Amino acid sequence: MGDALEKTKTKSKQITSMSEDTSVDWRGRPCTSDKHGGMAAAAFVLGLQAFEMMAIAAVGNNLITYVFTQMHFPLSKSANVVTNFVGTVFLLSLLGGFLSDSYLGSFRTMLIFGFLELSGFSLVTVQAHYPRLRPPACDMGTGQQCMEAKGYEALMLFTALYLVALGSGCLKPNIISHGADQFRRQHPTQFQKLSTFFNCAYFAFCTGELIALTLLVWVQTHYGMDVGFTVSTAAMLLGLISLLAGTSFFRNSPPRGTIFTPIAQVFVAAFVKRKQICPSNSEMLHRSQNAVVKLLHTDKFTFLDKACIKSEEGRVGSEESPWKLCTVTQVEQVKIILSLIPIFACTIIFNTILAQLQTFSVQQGAAMNTCLTNSFKIPPASLQSIPYIILIFLVPLYETAFVPLARRITHTNSGISPLQRVGTGLFVATFSMVSAALVEKKRRNSSLVGSSLSILWIAPQFIIFGISELFTAVGLVEFFYKQSVEGMQSFLTAMTYCSYSFGFYLSSLLVSLVNKITGEASGGGWLSHNDLNNDRLDLFYWLLAGLSLVNFFNYLFWANRYSQEHDAQDLENPTSKPS
Repeated sequence: MGDALEKTKTKSKQITSMSEDTSVDWRGRPCTSDKHGGMAAAAFVLGLQAFEMMAIAAVGNNLITYVFTQMHFPLSKSANVVTNFVGTVFLLSLLGGFLSDSYLGSFRTMLIFGFLELSGFSLVTVQAHYPRLRPPACDMGTGQQCMEAKGYEALMLFTALYLVALGSGCLKPNIISHGADQFRRQHPTQFQKLSTFFNCAYFAFCTGELIALTLLVWVQTHYGMDVGFTVSTAAMLLGLISLLAGTSFFRNSPPRGTIFTPIAQVFVAAFVKRKQICPSNSEMLHRSQNAVVKLLHTDKFTFLDKACIKSEEGRVGSEESPWKLCTVTQVEQVKIILSLIPIFACTIIFNTILAQLQTFSVQQGAAMNTCLTNSFKIPPASLQSIPYIILIFLVPLYETAFVPLARRITHTNSGISPLQRVGTGLFVATFSMVSAALVEKKRRNSSLVGSSLSILWIAPQFIIFGISELFTAVGLVEFFYKQSVEGMQSFLTAMTYCSYSFGFYLSSLLVSLVNKITGEASGGGWLSHNDLNNDRLDLFYWLLAGLSLVNFFNYLFWANRYSQEHDAQDLENPTSKPS
């Protein structure tokens, strides 16, 4: 992956209507550069990012403990409850992106679903506070046959969790896209600040996570889950207040109608005209004369170009159905989505690794010596704060030291390209699972001979993954946003969050498959017991390390192919005209 990977604003996707700015204020009036947008407006969105992250991280990262100890689900089922919950959060980001781009706009979408998320936090707080809404108290760690949550108890739990999932899922892509929309694409100086904004957004994310995994988890551990969940509810309320406070400063991109209908029209028209022969001159393809956003024609996925071929009736003046004739810009928007899918798919394993750090690694820490001193114990869920403590310092260092240094070498505004940044993180993530496997083997052996390993031994796996996330998570969001065009920002940003969703769902699937396959071979699966000393979590970690390494080389193939396609397009169309 060379410097050419930076060409994410390639000529194949340049917007020709650069002088047009369709952004409006909260009253629907045209924005002015001196009153609206910029980093000052984005700061209010970053406030929501930090507080919302604080709220959901405090619940989600210690959820396995709550479900296991209070709802009495078996350990493997508890892990799946968590991964399915988190997976649903990120899958629903597609719904949030669709509603924002098509009908509501990002600001209204955040308000509506932010209050839905707040109601979910309130409901789970009520259940955690009143014992009669949960199964009778019972110690799952002693091997007792505890009564599992069923009926109205389970219904209330899952209603609360999935209200949070719906709200947070629809909120997440819009936080990023609305913040990025504060920087005008038509203004080169502002648009160059996007990379800085994405780093700031990740800093806000890290700050929220850090507070959640230290202060809020400590509150949950010492004062009860109900008090901890109450603090999460208050944090979510503060996030919404931050958003509302920025109302008069925001630049709002108006919705442009459903984005799925034009996409479907391209595939239908291409199929209807599948027997047509594309003209050798792309200028003969159908072009819109009054579209706000116009894209240059590219030579990839040429079968879709048939959707732009005018039929005989179209050439004689009759208007063709939009389901039979599409514009080049329409087709190019579909090509953008298709070209991003392989890059997107390569980050799924990365998020499967993240799922382990939020589930099994927490239980791994609970089975170790949590005492730092005679009077101070580390809550296992707080282990996840370790990478964020480091990242609080690394993110500013990355922006102020690494980026300027790399910029001198690569001549790239962001230091290294988003694709290079993603690839670096994917490679580093493999070593997180290598560390986890080695430590788990050592922990298990120590436990079997009667000694207890210090909980600090599992810190490296969190540190390594935190560093990898600094590269991959931020690089992926920046890459997808820069590929988007007007009317698709939230949806394409939501696609990056779907990677989290598929990663967590894949984790659940892998746990079930591993238990089934290893259970048939040995009479007991690697992860089928409620006691890690009887499980083989270390072998499961090695499996993930191998999958991660294979995934990295798969990413190199697709990233280089993507780069070569865009390099070739730049050479072939140095003076291409807009569609």
